[in-house]
Amino acid sequence: MSKKKNISQYRNIGIMAHIDAGKTTVTERILFYTGKSYKIGEVHDGEAVMDWMQDEQDRGITITSAVTTCEWKNSLIQIIDTPGHVDFTVEVERALRVLDGAIGVFCAVAGVEPQSETVWRQADRYKVPRMAFVNKMDRTGADFFAAVHSIREKLHANPVMLQLPMGSEDSFSGVIDLIDMKQIIWDDDTKGAEYIKEDISSEFEDMALDYRDKLLEAISEVNDEIMEKYLSEEEILNEELTQAIRKATISRKIVPVFCGSALKNKGIQPLLDGVASFLPSPLDVPPIKGLHPDTLEELEFLPKKNDPLAALIFKVSMIEGRKLSFVRIYSGKVKSGDDVYNPLLRKSEKLSRILQMHANKRERMEEASAGDIIGIVGLKDSGTGDTLCTQTHPVFLEKMEYEAPVISIAIEPRTHADQEKLESVLEKFIMEDPTLKVSQDPETGQTILSGMGELHLEIIISRMRKEFNTQVNVGNPQVVYREVLTSKVKGSSIFEREISGKMLFAQLDIALVPLERGAGITFQSKVPQEQIPPQYISAVETGIRETLEGGSLKGYPFVDVGIIVEGGRADERSSELAFSVCASMACKNILEKATIKLLEPIMEVEIFVPDAYMGDAIADLNVRSGKVEAINSKAGIQIIKAVAPLSRMFGYSTSLRSATQGRGTFSMKFSRFDMV
Repeated sequence: MSKKKNISQYRNIGIMAHIDAGKTTVTERILFYTGKSYKIGEVHDGEAVMDWMQDEQDRGITITSAVTTCEWKNSLIQIIDTPGHVDFTVEVERALRVLDGAIGVFCAVAGVEPQSETVWRQADRYKVPRMAFVNKMDRTGADFFAAVHSIREKLHANPVMLQLPMGSEDSFSGVIDLIDMKQIIWDDDTKGAEYIKEDISSEFEDMALDYRDKLLEAISEVNDEIMEKYLSEEEILNEELTQAIRKATISRKIVPVFCGSALKNKGIQPLLDGVASFLPSPLDVPPIKGLHPDTLEELEFLPKKNDPLAALIFKVSMIEGRKLSFVRIYSGKVKSGDDVYNPLLRKSEKLSRILQMHANKRERMEEASAGDIIGIVGLKDSGTGDTLCTQTHPVFLEKMEYEAPVISIAIEPRTHADQEKLESVLEKFIMEDPTLKVSQDPETGQTILSGMGELHLEIIISRMRKEFNTQVNVGNPQVVYREVLTSKVKGSSIFEREISGKMLFAQLDIALVPLERGAGITFQSKVPQEQIPPQYISAVETGIRETLEGGSLKGYPFVDVGIIVEGGRADERSSELAFSVCASMACKNILEKATIKLLEPIMEVEIFVPDAYMGDAIADLNVRSGKVEAINSKAGIQIIKAVAPLSRMFGYSTSLRSATQGRGTFSMKFSRFDMV
């Protein structure tokens, strides 16, 4: 790595898209043209640098976000290549949390696809400035303008074209730069490493002038200085236009749009120029905010090397059995061998090594500072979402929220040796992946693994076998249901018993009421303090919540229940234990006489099938109790939007492939819980 750059030259970006839009291919080209790779790795050959995990190479998809660092002209670009599959949205969430900017990659044929919508909304939530790259301009059915239109319509963004494609499909030959008003043609013999910028050929001239005017008009709407010059027909210099585009991109008023074909090595260098010119450095985004762990006062940390340390662990990986923590430093600096403070655990940890990441290869660094995204070895107890700071300036940076798992499988070790390994292997997976949950089934004694989808669990099992050499038998996937009450029920309990030579007493009258979907579990007490002191009330709440967690009908957790303590009595024999047990007894009494219904997870499904197979796809959905909500057609492809119960969607990918001769694809995400 050359000498340390100024923080204003840093670009911390993510590359995000729907599965198969060409995200990893774009990243591979970036690594090649910035000199990080000496040959281009192809996803379809299982050789992509960023997809270094065995499962990623076998399946040709990205599963885990990889971090890499490269230089382009004067910028230091730190890239996170994120997965596009819906089961791994948490990987995207973690990346967006620590990035300053992003490139959305869209397929020129399909435009905005379901998963690109999901990641775009995630980026909206974290207020990440974005650029768009319309990829696959060489594919049959490629339509640049339709793709841009779908960005405007589906994502409610304001796309502004900075380039036009020269032709499309087989005739796609290069791009027209609407700022410099030049055309760019790539040399196939050098794998696109060399290109020429020349005057626009006559066949594209009128279109280029027309769209240059549209570009000026779009920028004048978000920049007053450009508007004045545009209206008075003064000349607008390229530098002024570039500055105005940068300002509007960083303030998220526009999304600059580029185009090309990563697979055919066209369009990547101007995209890199765009990253340097238009996406923010850590100085251009608002400073990170956090809370003081004791006073809860809001603190702000500036991206300065000599300020107090504030860093966030956004991901933990177990690579070759060692724990590697991925960290974004927002403020301050760290050196190899330093002690850092984790305010959540209230303890110090030692950084034994600091690493600059290049996918799964690493380079040692002595020091890292504000703006850097690094790997750290040596953190024993700190996990994903934890903050690292100094003891003299403690801070909590905002933790990340994760969705609850919707699907479970039972696993059991094959041999005694596997039994011994299983627990530590699962511990490592949970440390890596906050959306994975492990529990024991009290009745069967089996280990239950819960995750975000079939593919998610399939890959965990595959990694268990390949990476950790742990063999397990897998039970069929089980849906994680929920239980609900259908009407208000009341119950009471008196607890009077001698425990360890001491008499304990508690009396409670409780009501449970059904709440509307999504309300969660609420608690209120109507009992005066003199009847039951406040310290016992929290024990009552804990006792009831724990009982509801264990379910009643089938042992699934209750949701959407209001707990009301309507009466009760304490005396000198009372204690927290007495009230906790009494609350649990009262709750069980109520549930025995209550009418309870099951809720099941309902999934939103989006299916892409060629026209000829639409009838078969809908017939298959009907068999699975799916409800079709909308059908749109586009370039010979039918897009079916539907909802279906998760329990009926197992093995769907296989049956869709066989019904459409392998040409149908689908994506599925959790929508809501509904009555079975």
